[in-house]
Amino acid sequence: MSVAAEPPVISPVISDADFEAALPPVGDDLDAPLAPLPATPAPSAPAPVASVPAPSPAGAEPVPSLPPELGDPLPPLGSFALDPPAGLADATAPAETLRYRLEVEGLNAVGLERRFRSLSALDRGDGDAANGAVVLARAREDEQLALSLLRAEGYYDATASVAIEPPAGDRPLVARLRFVAGGRYRLGRISVTGPDTDPPGLARAALGLKGGEPLVAAAIEAAEANVSVRLPERGYPFATLGARDVLLDPETRLGDYTLPVDPGPLGAFGSILTSGRPVFDAAHVAVLARFRSGDRYDGRKVDDLRDAMIATGLMSGVAVTPVATERRDAEGRMIVDLNVTQQAGPPRTIAAQGGYQTGQGLTLRGSWTHRNLFPPEGALIVQGVIGTREQSAGVSFRRANAGRRDRTVELGLRGARQRYEAYDALTASLSARISRESTPLWQKIWTWAYGFELLASDEDRRIEPRDDSAGTYFIVALPTQLGYDRSNSLLDPTRGFRVTGRLTPELSQRVSGDFDRYARGIVDVSGYYPVRDDLVIAARARFGTIVGAPRDRIAPSRRLYAGGGGSVRGFGFQELGPRDADNAPIGGRSVVEAAVEARYRFGDYGIAAFVDAGQVYRSSLPGLSDIRAGVGIGGRLYTNFGPIRVDVATPLARRPGESRITLFISIGQAF
Repeated sequence: MSVAAEPPVISPVISDADFEAALPPVGDDLDAPLAPLPATPAPSAPAPVASVPAPSPAGAEPVPSLPPELGDPLPPLGSFALDPPAGLADATAPAETLRYRLEVEGLNAVGLERRFRSLSALDRGDGDAANGAVVLARAREDEQLALSLLRAEGYYDATASVAIEPPAGDRPLVARLRFVAGGRYRLGRISVTGPDTDPPGLARAALGLKGGEPLVAAAIEAAEANVSVRLPERGYPFATLGARDVLLDPETRLGDYTLPVDPGPLGAFGSILTSGRPVFDAAHVAVLARFRSGDRYDGRKVDDLRDAMIATGLMSGVAVTPVATERRDAEGRMIVDLNVTQQAGPPRTIAAQGGYQTGQGLTLRGSWTHRNLFPPEGALIVQGVIGTREQSAGVSFRRANAGRRDRTVELGLRGARQRYEAYDALTASLSARISRESTPLWQKIWTWAYGFELLASDEDRRIEPRDDSAGTYFIVALPTQLGYDRSNSLLDPTRGFRVTGRLTPELSQRVSGDFDRYARGIVDVSGYYPVRDDLVIAARARFGTIVGAPRDRIAPSRRLYAGGGGSVRGFGFQELGPRDADNAPIGGRSVVEAAVEARYRFGDYGIAAFVDAGQVYRSSLPGLSDIRAGVGIGGRLYTNFGPIRVDVATPLARRPGESRITLFISIGQAF
């Protein structure tokens, strides 16, 4: 039992009577102003701190006296020294990096270590880290990376462990990653679900996966992408793929694969629609297309149409999109329209090109082109040549894709002055040409051309006195050309071959002379063999002939010559062949040439070594007598528009009057 304690008695500080007596009297007028407060005396100055200790209570320790400095004013802040204490500056210095070494076990056996190291956080750290915690964090990241790589290759039971061994002696810290790949899973049953196609099984055939193959993620994704491409190529533009399902069986290590595919409706080409900033109307787009309305839909032909529009050079962007409609053809196929979105590019182009050849000198070529001055694709071209040996100017009209795809119609007017060692010529020409030719953006296997030329040429062989070949010639020519190209590039081929043949019947009349009828024919063959990725062996041969007229009745500018950068290097331009009594070249009626070149490329640079040979003959049939050869080396600078070529060559068994060193600078390979 507990008893509550009595509360203590507290004496009041002031009695109620004293408190009431101290209050000021309050009058009856509550609105009267208050009385002024009594004056408060100014506070007296504090007494100085005594140096004598105050008396202590009985039995207490005496209080020590305070130092007199405490009564002094504080010094200003600027007088304090801000230098850190000794040793603090060293503590703020950057800490030394921790060296470590990465060791990987178990990945090399499954062929993944090289790929792992190319992505590894520890490997990217180059063996340096701020501390052990950073090394451990990188190791954990690499652990997940390796497990992802293993699972992507079908090792779904893979395990990993990370061990960090502290440094000992001269040995740095070691981050050791151990992996156990386990058994590899393989594809089991493969199923493609959804509506069937016409013909049946297109999706399953395009998938291409086979049971028993390793369950590799990249292979499955590539197979599914192939389905997405192949179905539109076979008439199904709106095919869609669902989410794949892979059911793994740990006992058999097989994965049953299921892919839902909805092919959508079978389609046929309908109308062509245009949008954006159109350059061509729907009718000209249809000229470029390799399909007609009513043909079965084919995604390859849609891609081809887009490429053809880009190749015109008039587009900054093109998109071709299939559009579903409610219309059906007689076979029940959906009519699919194509929406061609065009973005017009700049139609004008200014181009320049320069080169140098021994015997031909410096040549600069320039042109201004408006590629769509006369729509669609009607171009006006103004060209000029300024050179040491040649000056010319010309204007031409060119209609690309004229009435049908890849057909070009060109009409040109040109005037030229040529002053070569073999002849002087002042020529005016009118020409027309219909052709199908390759371009750097659109290389074709078969090319052809035919047309006519009307020429008036005043020519002189630059000898005194003028010989019988001097005078003014009027020439009508009907040039034709056929080419077959299986090379892999127009300007820098590395494999394949080319064959080109040119035949030009000509009718020539000299002022106050008779008509002469003859034909010029030239065949060029070239081949390219890649020895390695960086080494190509290239070879070429040329055979040319003129039949039907004596050489001296043919205008000097229409005869055959050899020598120069596109002919036999080692000799100057037109330097090979028969010569007159003054040792000037006079040309011939047949030519034979051959060349072999080794091209080695390293990065954007390359070198070449070559041997060229050839000769020009008086007769119409080329022979193999007196074949001359030149050898040389060259340098290549590879750009996005083709290689820039510099070749230096010298003739073998050089004869008097022949160049000792020849130099050739141009764009593109020699052949």
